[in-house]
Amino acid sequence: MANKTSQHILNTSATLLGFCLFVITSLHSNNYSSTSLIDDFTSVVSLFLIFSCLLSFYAIQTRDEVRSLKMEKVAEYLFGFALLGILTIIILLFFDIIN
Repeated sequence: MANKTSQHILNTSATLLGFCLFVITSLHSNNYSSTSLIDDFTSVVSLFLIFSCLLSFYAIQTRDEVRSLKMEKVAEYLFGFALLGILTIIILLFFDIIN
């Protein structure tokens, strides 16, 4: 059966995208973004998440099961990379707060 995880990826990616946009907005409102790697990492993670959202959405919508499975698999990988990126962002924020 196709699309066994696409719904979950779509839901969670959209939520985490909101988190990334919140971080970017917070950094820009504090004029901290020009000197921060956190802003750059968050922007890249946001791109991974938006493409993960799009691919999982199209995997749900398509009727071609082979194409759906391929899109779902790519969405899973992008989501995994985004989670690693969020881990990196959290570590950077942690060390930035300590300093």
